[in-house]
Amino acid sequence: MSFMPQSDFRESPVNAVATELVAVLVSVTDGQPRVLTRENAEALPAGPFESGHRSLQAGLRAWVEAQTHHPLGYVEQLYTFADGDRANQQGQHVISVSYLGLTRELQSPEIATVGWQDWYRYFPWEDWRAGTPEIVDALIRPELLRWCAKGDAALRRRRRQRVDYTFGTDEGGWNEDMVLQRYELLFEAGLAPEALRRMGKETEAVLPGAAMRHDHRRILATAMARLRAKIRYRPVVFELMPPAFTLLQLQQAFEAVAGRRLHKQNFRRFIEQQELVEETGEMTHGAAGRPAKLFQFRGDVMLERAIAGSKLPLAR
Repeated sequence: MSFMPQSDFRESPVNAVATELVAVLVSVTDGQPRVLTRENAEALPAGPFESGHRSLQAGLRAWVEAQTHHPLGYVEQLYTFADGDRANQQGQHVISVSYLGLTRELQSPEIATVGWQDWYRYFPWEDWRAGTPEIVDALIRPELLRWCAKGDAALRRRRRQRVDYTFGTDEGGWNEDMVLQRYELLFEAGLAPEALRRMGKETEAVLPGAAMRHDHRRILATAMARLRAKIRYRPVVFELMPPAFTLLQLQQAFEAVAGRRLHKQNFRRFIEQQELVEETGEMTHGAAGRPAKLFQFRGDVMLERAIAGSKLPLAR
């Protein structure tokens, strides 16, 4: 994918390599997965790695806080994007080092172009909490099948295999971890706005789903896939939770990230077996319905063990 970075990059020799630091900062608010964006929801927080930064992560923190006024908490390196066709306006090769951060949403910063967005705004086909999204059967599969019909027999066969593998044939065949593979397939098929932009076309893409500048939607897809996979074997979802929460709120946070429904009783059995939480001794107050017990994350769980091999009880 081609890449045109923001104006933050300084003038440098054309034969130099520029390093960009990109942050995917995720929260779950009111049961919805959210991502912090800038440039009117079209880009992720990002900036160049500079000589004054003592480390890549220190540089990332500096850019995020300067651009969004949001402090970084838990953060881990996500992926390094170094495709040969990623270049800036000066013709320099650009390497993007991306990071995934988990946090709780703070009050919107006093910056007009910065704000939190539902990540399904960018990937509406990834939200299966209410069953198969209408867009999958109504738009995506028909368009992909038309794309599969082009070319020689071998090419048609390879394309059809990719479509069946990444988008599945029914809800039971959907793999929620393949966010990046699905986006890259749609990009290759010319169904993403970013693909049309790369080809110099102004035509709007066929599919709903907000575009992002540069290749930031690709980076967001990578982060979504990483987090969806990771919640199965590490209790990182607790980075997204308030100090005290109900089991329903915890389940909704898992479902928001996974984009899938979970069996209530199986989920609670899963949490109990892993000994991830403990009661606070308090109950909810003022909410509709009966008061519910409040829980908190057991801080020693992370030190005791990772919950390797655990599988979330997805509803089928």
